[in-house]
Amino acid sequence: MNWDWEKLQEKRQRQSGGTPPGNWGPKDPGSDPLGDGIKKLREFRFPVGKLALALLVLLWLFSGVFIVEPDEVGVVLRFGEYNRTVQPGPHYHMPFPMETAYTPKVSQVRRVEVGFRSSEGFSQGQLRPVKEESLMLTGDENIVDVQFIVQYQIKDPVAFLFNVSQQAWTVKSAAEAAMREVIGYNAIDSALTGGKLDIQNKSRDLLQGILDNYNAGVHVVAVQMQDVHPPKEVIDAFKDVASAREDRSRIINEAEAYQNEILPRARGLAAEIINQAEAYKETRIRDAKGESARFVNVLAEYNKAKDITRKRMYLETMETILSNPDLEKIILSGKAGGVVPYLPLDKLDADRARKGAQQ
Repeated sequence: MNWDWEKLQEKRQRQSGGTPPGNWGPKDPGSDPLGDGIKKLREFRFPVGKLALALLVLLWLFSGVFIVEPDEVGVVLRFGEYNRTVQPGPHYHMPFPMETAYTPKVSQVRRVEVGFRSSEGFSQGQLRPVKEESLMLTGDENIVDVQFIVQYQIKDPVAFLFNVSQQAWTVKSAAEAAMREVIGYNAIDSALTGGKLDIQNKSRDLLQGILDNYNAGVHVVAVQMQDVHPPKEVIDAFKDVASAREDRSRIINEAEAYQNEILPRARGLAAEIINQAEAYKETRIRDAKGESARFVNVLAEYNKAKDITRKRMYLETMETILSNPDLEKIILSGKAGGVVPYLPLDKLDADRARKGAQQ
């Protein structure tokens, strides 16, 4: 409320018809302490603008304080140009717009997805395929659907921040180009089965070379193939082919197992037969040598006394024949003529005894 204390006093005096009660007479308005205090209060002006300006200046100066975390590196620009790199800890740079600071996380392993997208909007474990990225042509002119991820780190923060724009998109595009080139040199069987590790390593090396040519300041940690399969339209035919390959592998394994079983046995049998033949050969050679030596000895004795030796040999032969019960002997007389009746009684008895035993 805006009001004048002096005018209020005069009005009160006029209404009371003279000096107000309790006063000893008219007073000098300048000697009223209450009025003087209110007047000074009205005239006082608090310096809000100056205080606010000083506070803004302090805030502006303190805006240059920044902290670099242990997994970060600080990059300071002065008037938009690179000035210095600082390590983890508290630091200060001149306030904006003179200097600005960036703190990229150099130890963080980042990832990009090629051929698919995983998002929190999808259900757990569900992926959204991106066919324009995943369909690739193999070296044997087949089409394969390749989904993979690239893991990378920042190795040069200055190059990473200022040499390329849209760093993640650059890494993804270079990774797709590298994978297409490597897949183009391999057959589809290699991509679907045992050649994945080799494809991953070659793609990683090729991608690292591309990013180094860009001077992107990126270190490729790994290229990991998540899912590799034929296009959906022909996947049934590929399953049949894969099943046939499995049958072939199974049959080959069974044949190799049989081979591993039968070959040692055959080698052992062959070695046994060879050993027996060698032993038989040695026996026959020794026997032949003995017979020949005996014949030579007999011949020498025969030449000394032919009649006696001939008679002795005849008697020894007859003794051997007649003393052997298993030999059939037929004794003929010179007077028997041309026909000799022959009854093998011993064989007839033996046949009769064998038939009785069988019955």
